[in-house]
Amino acid sequence: MRFSPSFLDEIRDRVPISSVIGQRVTFDRKKSNPGKGDHWACCPFHGEKTPSFHCEDRKGRYHCFGCGVSGDHFRFLTELDGMPFPEAVERIAEMAGVPMPAPDPQAAAREEKRATLSDVMAMAAAFYQQQLQGGQGAHARAYLRERGLGSAVQARFGMGYAPDSRNALKLHLADQGVDQAAMAACGLVVSGEDIAVSYDRFRDRIMFPIEDTRGRVIAFGGRAMKPDALAKYLNSPETDLFHKSRVLFNHGPARKAAQNAHTVIAVEGYVDVIALAQAGIEHAVAPLGTALTEEQLDLLWRITGEPILCFDGDEAGRKAAYRAADMVLPKIAAGRSLRFALLPDGKDPDDLIRSDGVDALKTELARALPLADIIFMRETAGGAFTTPERRAELERSLFSQVGRIGDETVRRFYGQDMRRRLNSLFGGSSRSGGSGGSQSQERRFGKRGSDVVQRTSRLTVSDSLARSRLLARRGASMGVREAAIVMILVTHPLLVGEYFEALERLDLGHDELTSLLSALMEGLATGDSSDDGEAARQSLIERGLGDILAQTEELVRRARFWPAEADAALDDAREAFRQALHLHQVSRSLNRELRDAEAELGRDPTDANYRHFLEIQRRFRDARATEALLDGFGLQSGRGKAQVES
Repeated sequence: MRFSPSFLDEIRDRVPISSVIGQRVTFDRKKSNPGKGDHWACCPFHGEKTPSFHCEDRKGRYHCFGCGVSGDHFRFLTELDGMPFPEAVERIAEMAGVPMPAPDPQAAAREEKRATLSDVMAMAAAFYQQQLQGGQGAHARAYLRERGLGSAVQARFGMGYAPDSRNALKLHLADQGVDQAAMAACGLVVSGEDIAVSYDRFRDRIMFPIEDTRGRVIAFGGRAMKPDALAKYLNSPETDLFHKSRVLFNHGPARKAAQNAHTVIAVEGYVDVIALAQAGIEHAVAPLGTALTEEQLDLLWRITGEPILCFDGDEAGRKAAYRAADMVLPKIAAGRSLRFALLPDGKDPDDLIRSDGVDALKTELARALPLADIIFMRETAGGAFTTPERRAELERSLFSQVGRIGDETVRRFYGQDMRRRLNSLFGGSSRSGGSGGSQSQERRFGKRGSDVVQRTSRLTVSDSLARSRLLARRGASMGVREAAIVMILVTHPLLVGEYFEALERLDLGHDELTSLLSALMEGLATGDSSDDGEAARQSLIERGLGDILAQTEELVRRARFWPAEADAALDDAREAFRQALHLHQVSRSLNRELRDAEAELGRDPTDANYRHFLEIQRRFRDARATEALLDGFGLQSGRGKAQVES
């Protein structure tokens, strides 16, 4: 059912978020401050040993600085427990002592339908389990024994057998009072206008129930017993209960087990998951007959920041790994990536365990490759980079991949990593003796020529660094951009809450501005300050920061940066802050990239490093031109113009 925003706000305000989260975690006594409603714990969404999960009663929010999850009361229950949103609302309303609003008839009908379908799926699961243990399931039981899957693991995963009959399940459910429409809605029978008599979807198959995170059966996967079956594996169709791109097999149990294992393993099939569980590796999941989707990747990242994808050791497995790498590359960030376990040729996890034992699989998992290795492996596989043209093509291809990374910091480090790999592959150092490195450069220009390249590069970059305000160092004079960022927050403190996570990671180049921002955030967090700009300003003065505040105000006033003034509309201030923050982040990132490129060129003056240095310089100049827009921000609008003319 739908709930009004006022109702949701009311019950959130009545229940401290720590009382919801405290039912599932143990708060760290040393780091938490219960008197101020500030709590820290080890994150329940991913395994960790030191508390990085923070919840704050005043804001009613939580955030993990390890895996990045964040949300409110309702999201905590829906994501951690897989609880439907209406049920999460009901739970919080009960804790708040507030009655639930009158239900919407249409929403109630939908919920009732889902509940009915869940009951039907439970009946079907019980029927399949009975059939596996009966006379018709003898050959299925024999097959499972051959695969090393005994009765204990069969019962644990609710495995069953669909008889080789067109209507065995249909007749059983009909005897239980289930109508044809409900069977079809669950995907248990095949029906339609062109089908005179509906029939069972699954026939002569070993059945694997697929459960949601609460342990309710929402679909089935069936493994064919006949070798000539059209499909070896067959899944339930999409239904109101089941959306296969958003579900992982064994998700709920694996998430719990991952808290101790500190990772989660994604394998290719149901049998692999079950074989791993039987061998004591319980933190494994599998997608449902398709390549890993973005939704499934997000589910994995909610469990751990670096899940392991385990692929079969054949050409298809390698291609699957490359597809996963392509899909994940734009999404990676600090603390959020993948590792890849590529098994020996021709073996899947189940095969490896049965032939070589579980320790062999654990060894392969421990040797899982980082994403960067997979990218480099794919681009260099089978290549002979013996000519400048081929090397240039490899470099272009690699940096095209790196350019797809959305996170600026991770993209920068990937660029450095790929540069080192290329230099190593091409013989970049003088000790390697390979072509394309410093030795070949000396052959072309002589030792003196190599020194000129290094000296010229240092002079060029040093000149840029000296002339640009983008690279203001600590202890340098205060820059307009950083002063504007802080001053907007002082005059419009509501923006602190909106951009809290970005501000915690904000790197300012001026120590006193950093102190000013820290004091502002601390005052708002402890309640010593308020969302009113004048009150926030007075709080900073009382904290002994009046002088630096006055200096910041004066610099921003002289720059005629009107969105930082107290009477600027909140929307104007928000947009100006967003632009200034973006420019600041870009400039700091380019600062680091340019320094790294200069240092790398000084250590190893290859052609590749010099081209990389020139590319960073070009981006640096573009950023300086963009920043010039900020200098004139107060003059670009009608208000700014009026101030000048007056």
